[in-house]
Order: sequence, then structure tokens, then C-alpha cells
Amino acid sequence: MALVIAIDAGTTGVRSMAVDETGGEVAYAYRPFPQHFPGPGLVEHDPDEIWDATVATLDELCASLRALEDGQMPAVAAIGITNQRETVVAWDRRSSQPLARALVWQDVRTGPRCAELQAAGHLPEVRHRTGLVLSPYFSGTKAEWLLRDGGVAASASLALGTIDSWLMWKLSGGAAFVTDPTNASRTLLYDINDGEWSAPMCDLLSVPMQALAEIRPSAGQFCVTADTTALGPGIAVSGVAGDQQAALFGQGCHDVGMAKNTYGTGSFVLMNVGGRCPEPVDGLLTTVAWDLGSGPTFALEGSIFATGSAVGWLTDILGGATDAAAIEMLARSVPDSAGVVVVPAFAGLGSPWWDPTARGAIMGLTFASTPAHIARATIESMALQTRDVVETMSAAAGREIAELRIDGGAAVNNLLCSIQADQLGALVSRPIVTETTALGAAMLAGLAEGVWSSTADAASAWRLDRRFEPSGDQAEADRLHALWRRALERTLHWSPGEPKL
Repeated sequence: MALVIAIDAGTTGVRSMAVDETGGEVAYAYRPFPQHFPGPGLVEHDPDEIWDATVATLDELCASLRALEDGQMPAVAAIGITNQRETVVAWDRRSSQPLARALVWQDVRTGPRCAELQAAGHLPEVRHRTGLVLSPYFSGTKAEWLLRDGGVAASASLALGTIDSWLMWKLSGGAAFVTDPTNASRTLLYDINDGEWSAPMCDLLSVPMQALAEIRPSAGQFCVTADTTALGPGIAVSGVAGDQQAALFGQGCHDVGMAKNTYGTGSFVLMNVGGRCPEPVDGLLTTVAWDLGSGPTFALEGSIFATGSAVGWLTDILGGATDAAAIEMLARSVPDSAGVVVVPAFAGLGSPWWDPTARGAIMGLTFASTPAHIARATIESMALQTRDVVETMSAAAGREIAELRIDGGAAVNNLLCSIQADQLGALVSRPIVTETTALGAAMLAGLAEGVWSSTADAASAWRLDRRFEPSGDQAEADRLHALWRRALERTLHWSPGEPKL
């Protein structure tokens, strides 16, 4: 049996999963790590806490695998890594010590700097070179902030990397400072047309190019493990992709026009648009989907900042609903949201609005409103935000999405899936393995090491659990969407002030 281990370093925790050549899960481990909120709009992680969580999951995973094999550790063909993408870590390559807390993709402290750059006329160049927009979501202005305001010095030993780079540095015992194009393409520092770091963008943001990682294809050997975890030395890390691109790959969306949505902390809709980089599209991002060694495949992406995290927020404020399953049950206790609309713009709004100053709101409350109506409106907001993105994406691509493949923690919510199908007027397909982010990383590594012979062979591991069809009441879906848009427009440009640091 050929095993591939995937390390999925997400926003709130790390999961490690072993899969076999069928794509089936053999063993699994998960550890959360702390979230640090030093002020409004500020979100930080401790890089050492992420590494500690990684080590803990690998300890547990290896123990589970040994138990399945009468105490013997089975052979591991390769390791794949997938990660929260735009989060930035600064560390010293001599000591391997972090130089500051990591700035998380949700952090909006560089919003004023992005507005300054846009006012200075840099947006067209940014769109052309990077496929992105000027938003605090991306890594580049975070790296600039660390160097300018965060106490990080631009020394010869400085490493500025995304989470994948940090983990591979630690796994290899400091032997490899590497990344892949999917992560690089989320930094504002990568030229999506040339496939390399952009000197003009590095100059614009005063980021030294020598502090950035070497870029290698998403499938291929990045490094070999040292004796730093329970896995032991000598195992190749052979697949790397940012979490959303890994999910696109794991969903088997290898043909042009196929699309997926991951319902995680946020939600991310990606459509495969093939090997030619498209022109910038208002409201959407252009990103590298993967590079298997023969050149990049590109994707259009719509990034939604708060979906699963909105449900988490709701469980915190509703004492009787202790988890997401309880929220779904509460939402099902009413036939509709009775005019209540929740706009979960806790960290601003992403696609297609790109407004970091937007803030969350609950609207349409009456004396008859109950926690159940708020719960249902929160679940509806996940589907409604996705509709906004899909409509923008379909218009840009010149094709309707006939099927949306879904994954992530909230994909098990049948109410959400049904509402989503109604809002899109399209099929919503959920696979048996909903952790397709980890599966995609494993597939990339397995392709590089011969576990799967081709992308078609790897895609055959995708298996359907349930398909949701639209109810046919498009008028009701459109009424709800129109009410959503009225509420959303009232949250835009709400907090123009700079966060206090």
C-alpha cells in the first residue's frame, strides 16, 4: 500500500492526513492553534505555535499508522503540503527563529497603505503584473509593514515566506527555503505573466527579493525531511499548493470551466481557465491554479472572507448553540429568515466588492425575530456571497457554471447546500471526502512520486457523496438575493479609519 501524507496548515489549526492510492483516508489528526487579536482588524499567529501543532499532528498520525501495522511504520511515498496562503512569516535563517508574529490573511492593518497606493495610480500595474488587487488581504503590504513598522530588519539572513515555506524550512531542518507558484501568486510580489518574482513590485513595496523563497513547480521535489518530527528523515516533500488551489485539484477540476467552492473560515470559489493567463477581471482575482512542471494552469478566483468564521461567531454569542451542527438545527426550526439579513463583513468584504472598510451587520430585525432567524440568515449569507462571486465569474468567463463542487467544513451542512443550489440555479456536488484541500496536496505529491500515473488517474479518486438540485423556485431565490444586496450595500465604506496598532 502506497501512502501519501498531507499536511494542511489552515487558519485555525493543522491537520495531517494519510491517504492511499484510492484517495481514501487511512489516518487523520488535528490540532488547533491560538489566534491572536491585538486590536480591531488585527489578526496574528505565532509561527512556533503553528509548527508545534504540525509536530503534534504528525506524532498522532504516525502512532495511528503504526497501530494499523502491528507497531511498524508503513512506507510513506511522499508528503504534500497545503496552507493558508497570504499569511506572512518573517524568520532568521541563521537561528530559524521567528522575528515577529505572522500577519494573517484576515489582518487589515495595511488597508490605508493599499488605499495610498491606489490613489497614487498603481492599481493598473498591480492588476497586470500580479492578477491581484490592492488589498490588505495579500502578503506584499504585510511584508512591507513588518519591515517598516513591525521591527523586522532587512538583513542578509532574513526570510519572508508564506506558511508552506516556514513548514518546509522546519521539516528540512533549515535546508530548504522554497515555495510554489500558487503561494507566490498570492503575494503581490510575483509576476503572473513571467512566472517569477517581480523586481518592480518588490521595489514598489520595498521588499528585498533576496528575502523571498525559491519557486518550484507544485508537483516535484521541494525538500527532504530531517529528523525533526515522528516521520523521521529522508521523506520527500513533493507537492505544495495554497489551500484553495489544492482543493481545486483535489476536486478533480482539471478541465477548463470546472469550478469549486471551499466553505472554510472564508469561502473561495475557483474556476479552471486553462493554460493562458486571462486579462484582469473586475471583482475577481487571477491566480496560478498549479504547475505540474510543464507550465502553469490558471484560475479565476473569488475570495469571500467570512463564512465558517461567521458561524463560529454565532456560536459564541448564542449560548444554546454550541457548534455548527447546532446552528444548522436551529436554522431548520424556522421556514425562512423572516426578513433578517446577516452581512458577515467582520474583516471587510472580498470579491466582488474588495472593500476592507465594510463591517458586519444584522438588518431587518423586528420584535418577532429570534435566534433561529439570525442563524438561518447567517447560513443564507454563505450561499448569497457565493452567488455574487459565481455571477461575476460566469460573466467574465462567458460560460455558466452547471455544477459547483463543494468541500470544507460547512459542506456537510445540507441546509446550506440546498440554499446554494437554489441561489445558483445549478447542481451542487459534495464528495465523500470533504477535506479535498488535504487530498489535493496529497495528489500533487503522489503524482510527482508515481503513486498516480496521471491527472486523470488522480481525479478518479474523487467520489460523489450527494448532489443537490435547485428546487425550481427561482423567484423566491431572487427575492432573497435582492434583499441581501440591499443590506450589503449599507455595510460598504463603514470604517474608513486606520486600525489602531
